[in-house]
Amino acid sequence: MLGLPDDIHAFLFDLDGVLTQTATVHAAAWKDMFDTFLRAEADRTGAPFVPFDPVADYDEYVDGRPRLDGTRGFLESRGIHLPEGDEQDAPGTRTLQGLSRAKNDTVLQMIREQGVEPYPGSVAYLRRLRDLGLPRAVVSSSANCRDVLRAARIDDLVDVVVDGITAHRDHLAGKPAPDTYLAAARELGTAPEHAAVFEDALAGVASGRAGGFGTVVGIDRVGQAEELRAHGADLVVGDLADLLPDGPGEAR
Repeated sequence: MLGLPDDIHAFLFDLDGVLTQTATVHAAAWKDMFDTFLRAEADRTGAPFVPFDPVADYDEYVDGRPRLDGTRGFLESRGIHLPEGDEQDAPGTRTLQGLSRAKNDTVLQMIREQGVEPYPGSVAYLRRLRDLGLPRAVVSSSANCRDVLRAARIDDLVDVVVDGITAHRDHLAGKPAPDTYLAAARELGTAPEHAAVFEDALAGVASGRAGGFGTVVGIDRVGQAEELRAHGADLVVGDLADLLPDGPGEAR
């Protein structure tokens, strides 16, 4: 009925790119912040300006990871090591915190201006789970997760939210560590081997595999089915509706 083994009793979803059409918004916000910084660095040092790649760099260094880890990981890939700074650093300050705040301000502005749309297939899948009385959680690195769920009008379709705020409060390591997914499974009262993880990010798929979850489903929105499998996806689909008996497609 749900396209998964019968011993799966709980369902854990990433947000951006799985439930909501916000992954491209995040990629654009990261590019805006990093390119502004990299241009300034090029002017300051005389080094050539090499822009942030919103596909390759986004997938490799920031997608699915906590914001601060994404900022650090990408800059270190360019040989740039900045002080962490303080959470009160002004957006754009030459610290990890300052640049991360600049990215967050940009993505919030984009969401306010553009709104948030859920994927119709994801809404259909969530509603089927709700109608069957099966527990559902959203697990996101974003501190804006609840606002996005409300803006997309799907907050009533999930039982538990584990987000960036939860991770900070409970000292949970971010993806690709499994901590946030394991925390969501505990809140739902389900052992990992009886829960499924749904992810579009390579780091998120690795997180589900590291946590020993019963099934890890890769959602391939951008043509990276093989990479999702290589990071631990048990099956890959283009949309959650593909898992429904009356869905439009098949597992890849």
